[in-house]
Amino acid sequence: MSVDRPALCWIDGAIVDAREARFSIRDHGLLYGDGLFEGIRVRHGRVFRLGDHLARFAVGARAIALELPRPLAEIREIVLATVRAHGTPEAYVRLLVTRGEGPLGVDPTPCGPARLACLVASIALYPEEKRRLGIDLVTSSLRRPGPDVLDPRVKSLNYLNNVLAKLEARSRGADEALLLNAAGLVAEAAVANVFVARGGELLTPPATDGALEGITRATVLELAPALGIPARERSLGRFDLFAAEECFLTGSGAGLVGVRSLDGRRVGSGAPGPLLAKLAVAFDEAYALRGERAL
Repeated sequence: MSVDRPALCWIDGAIVDAREARFSIRDHGLLYGDGLFEGIRVRHGRVFRLGDHLARFAVGARAIALELPRPLAEIREIVLATVRAHGTPEAYVRLLVTRGEGPLGVDPTPCGPARLACLVASIALYPEEKRRLGIDLVTSSLRRPGPDVLDPRVKSLNYLNNVLAKLEARSRGADEALLLNAAGLVAEAAVANVFVARGGELLTPPATDGALEGITRATVLELAPALGIPARERSLGRFDLFAAEECFLTGSGAGLVGVRSLDGRRVGSGAPGPLLAKLAVAFDEAYALRGERAL
């Protein structure tokens, strides 16, 4: 079992106690959510799929016309150095970049330079008992913005849609929110991708329906065929969750976690299923193959 240690943050060329990290009140990341982040998992002392996370980070920056303040090779070393300084084999990395300081007003052109930070801390989105029994979902009254509003493939700092969906779920006694898009199709959960098993297939919504192209999601889609489980993207409705033999969520922070109910109704057997258990073992083994050793 890993020991919780104080969160550390790389900022302005130094690794400091996270409580000492400072951003200007005039930073547009704070004022307008103008920036990006990556959530990266560390397990068994390995940083999982760091290259893929950095590639997504770079593409996101290009998509919002934000110039990263350092080359990707340097950012990679910053992540690894901060993980080493934290010193725990199980941790969570939050890599972020903001547009930087600027005058009031949404115009980003006077801002800069961009500001980079790397936070390493422990994380536990769901208690172990919930992981064992499965979590409870409720369908949020909110809708996931479409790609013509804000492309879900951009992991921006503007997460208010997710925050309010999570708040609604917690106020209704559930663990997590299921977000639908404007057409009533499943996008994702508030902080994770959604998978269902139906008729021997593993299905997950495509990005065009509002799903983030998650790194954990991609790993599951790669691992499943090797285990003899057909897996593909397909549009899903709430009906598909009620009709599923199994349902589970995936994410860098969440890991793989089973769903036992949606809107107070049982999903599948009402507990994490055998397919999830099989994938969880394969996913844990994948850290040795796809994780970059830091400790």
